[in-house]
Formats: sequence, C-alpha cells, structure tokens
Amino acid sequence: MKKSVLIAFSLLAAGSGVFGQKKPVASAAKPATGVARPKLVVGIVVDQMRWDYLYRFNPVFKANGGFKRFLNEGYSCENTFIPYTPTYTAAGHASVFTGSVPAINGVVGNNWYDNLLNKDVYCADDATVSTVGSSTVAAGQMSPRNMLTTTVTDELRIATNFSSKVIGIALKDRGAIMPAGHSANGAFWYDSKSGNFITSTWYTQELPEWVSNFNERKLPDSLYNLNWNLSLNKEVYTQYCTDDIKNYEGKPFGKDAISFPYTLSQFAGKDYGKLATTPHGNTITAELAKAAIAAERLGKGTNTDFLTVSFSSPDYIGHTFGPNSWEQLDGYIKLDETLGKLFEYLDAQVGKNQYTVFLTADHGVAHVPGFSKENNLPGGSFGESLIKDINEALKTKFGKSNIVKGRFNYQLVLNHGLIDSSDLNGDDVKSFIIDYLLKQDGVANAFEYSKLAQTTLNATLKERITNGYYPTRCGDIMYVLKPGYMDVGSTGTTHGLWNPYDSHIPLVWYGWGIKHGATNRETYMTDIAPTVSALLHIQMPNGSVGHVIEEVMK
Repeated sequence: MKKSVLIAFSLLAAGSGVFGQKKPVASAAKPATGVARPKLVVGIVVDQMRWDYLYRFNPVFKANGGFKRFLNEGYSCENTFIPYTPTYTAAGHASVFTGSVPAINGVVGNNWYDNLLNKDVYCADDATVSTVGSSTVAAGQMSPRNMLTTTVTDELRIATNFSSKVIGIALKDRGAIMPAGHSANGAFWYDSKSGNFITSTWYTQELPEWVSNFNERKLPDSLYNLNWNLSLNKEVYTQYCTDDIKNYEGKPFGKDAISFPYTLSQFAGKDYGKLATTPHGNTITAELAKAAIAAERLGKGTNTDFLTVSFSSPDYIGHTFGPNSWEQLDGYIKLDETLGKLFEYLDAQVGKNQYTVFLTADHGVAHVPGFSKENNLPGGSFGESLIKDINEALKTKFGKSNIVKGRFNYQLVLNHGLIDSSDLNGDDVKSFIIDYLLKQDGVANAFEYSKLAQTTLNATLKERITNGYYPTRCGDIMYVLKPGYMDVGSTGTTHGLWNPYDSHIPLVWYGWGIKHGATNRETYMTDIAPTVSALLHIQMPNGSVGHVIEEVMK
C-alpha cells in the first residue's frame, strides 16, 4: 500500500459537542482528537451507473445539479474499474466500503450456493435477527453477517471509540447494509409490501422515532400521485435515446403502459413495489437521508460522522428499459436534480466545505440484446434454459437426472452427492459440461473454477476472475460470455461481467480536503475505502487491497 501524502489543511469548522447536545458549538479549531477531519462523510453509490453517463448526458444536467457540482468543483477519477467479476450489487457495495474483493470479503454476488451449508444463500440473509418496522417477516431478517471483513465505516467507529455515527440508507437492503458495515448505528431499507422503511434487530429493537415519523408521511402515495412525466421536451430525448416505444423494453406498470407519461396514481395504497422502477425511488431515498442528517444530528458532534446513501432506482429502471431508453435518461435527469438538492441541504445543515462526498457505482450495464441486434452490434441473450438443456444432455450421456443443481454468478454448481452415490467419474462429468458449454453460441470460455490457475486466459480477465473466487461460496464450473452476451430474456438487460460496460464506473469526489481536477490514471473500486481512510487518518478496513488515490486530496 503506498503511503498517502497529506498536506496540512487549514483548520475547518467542526462541531465540538456530543450527539444530542442541544446547543452545539458552531465551529471549532479541531476535533477532540487533534486531527483535522470533515464533519461528515457522505458515500453515495448509484446502483447501475456507467461512467459514460457523466458525459453522455452532461448537456441535460442542470448547472446547479449534483453531477456538474462534482465535475466543476470536485475531482473525477475517469478510469475507475471494478477489479473482479461477477459485477453485482452486493459485491459492489461491499467492495466500495471494504476496499476489498469477493475473494476476501466473501460477498461473491447477490446470491450464492454455500458449499458448507449446502443451500442457496442471499447476501444479507440472517435468520438470527428479526424485522423491525414491518409485519413483513422476511424483509427485515437481514444483517451484514455474511460480509467477512470490516468497512471504512466500521473503522471510523473504531477510531473514535464508537463516538462517530454511521447510518446507511437505500431502497435495497443490501444497498443499505453492506456500506453501513457491522457496527453501524442504523441501516434502513424499503419494504415494498408496506411502503415503509424498515431495519432489523441487528441494529435496534425498535424503529427510531424519526423513521416512524417519516413512514407516517406516506410519501410513496404522494409520489405516486405525481405520476411519471418527462422532465424535458420530447425532442431532447430523441437526441440521446432510441424511440420511446420498443418491444424489447419491459412493461412494469402494466401491459398497456408502454410509453410516457406513466400513470402511477393507480398504485397508491395498493402496490408499493412499483415505486422502485421510477425516479420517485431516488426522491424518497434522498428525503430519508435528509431526515437522518437532521434527526441524528450528523455532522454536529465532536467526531466525523458517516452517511451512506445508495440510489437503487437506476438499477430497476436500467434492467427494465435499458441504457438507451427514455426512461433511463429521464431517471438520470431527475437524479441530477435530486443530488443538487441534497448538496444544498448539506450546505445549509452541515456547512459548505465542512463535509466530504464521493459518488461511485456498484456496476454498469450492457445494452439490451434487442438494441444490439437492430444496430448490428455483437451480443445477444444466453442460457435462458441452460440448466434444463445441460441436464438433459448429461442424462443422455451418464443416465442420471439433475447432475447440475444450480447456476449462480455465471457458475454451475454440481450435485456432488448424486455423482458420488452413482459412482460417476467427477472429472468426466466436468469435462463433458465444459465441452458442452464451449459449443454454445455466446460462450467464450469455460473451465473448472478451482483450476483457474492452470487455465489459459487473458491476464486481466484471469486476475478479475481470481478476485471473485471464494471457494466455499462459488460453483464448480465457470463460463465466460462473449462481449455483449448476457443471461437475460427477451426484454430488458442486465450486468455481471468483467467487460467495460459493466466494470467502468464513475468515481467523483467533492468537498472538504478534495482538490479540483481529474485523472485518467487507472484506479479501482477498491481504492475508495483506503483513500477515505487516509483522508480521515484512520486504519483502512482489515481486508483492504486497494491503494490511496493521492491526487484526489489537497
């Protein structure tokens, strides 16, 4: 790890009171530790944001919006990549805040097959905790237990003897839980059944009063009643996007709801799950973040606080409509405005130049296969019936059914109990599967995952696959798809691969301790946590493999 070079800052204002103090000191020369730090760090993850959106959509972003504040006043790491594969939401959020990779922090995907437990596991599943804030039992049985390393938020808590406050917020449970870390004061996520934000007994036995008050406002209903209308004239969207109506786009609001404007008022009080696939999901996330800042008095204490905010709606919109849709563009136009208002709130509540913000993404996204086809681009759908087809071929060859029992993260999990009890030769079975996969259109390579070191692969690809390998949480055989191919049906798109459209993400910084500028040097998602750690003069997370991005800091 390179030693960070930190030039002494002029001492900035920092609240000297403890949390809950009625009259915090407006400014102080230094915190009690004698180390100059910002009052608040805000770590923002946009779920499914490709780096190129910063510039592709730049002309429609507002002068006082969030993205132009980052680019015009902050620092941009233009060539930031995810250094592992598969590139999924839970893995991305975990790696941003641990400075680590799935091979170390254990978060190998949103779901995986646990070879020790012999069952499917969801990244945040925790049967030892209970839901707080909803009668939806399963929605709150979540915690960071499956993440095996500390986060930068954990390390901040440790460094200040747990005086710093850490709060995580997102629509998705994994988007709130992984960034907030193990020792957070709270993590809150959206229950699509009730339309409320909830948590688990990992954090508290009772929902904080401010969250209950927020839920009582019934914002999902108010937002539904605004419907979803375009932010700009239709002519603008034709400059950046395909036609508004495409048969390869999903229809989340009903089979007849195929274009703008979308009538959402019909879902008020009935179906709170639709909110996530609209920009209103970003709005309610930002509003809860503001409520947390006010109620938890973030940035008002002696020590630095940390707020993590993950905007989940771009992922829902992107999966459904694709990166070249009117819906995705309009979503980012509205997110830019939402971020701008969040900055204004931080300026008023914490003080301009008193807080530090970074924004990145957990992954990008591929083009919709239908879009690629109509524009003569390489790519397509793959493997919609892969398990069924491959098991039929295996039965014909070996006389046994269901030899492959699952597919996770571009990996196949074999039924070892069946193979052993049937006296089948495991190596023969694996060789047959690999040969079968290599014959499929869309597959570039396939190999036994545990023998990756002996497999001939491009060096970059091999490193990224290695960084994603945690033996007890990975499958037996991995397949690599050709560029542009993905596991998806006839509509929508997805992500998960090593290719730049999935792994080239934005990383922009703003505020206390941050220079104005940009670098085209290659940096990585795993560099974020050690850079924040250096800025705060705290220990980096205990599984960190990243490096400090020295150019970012004054």
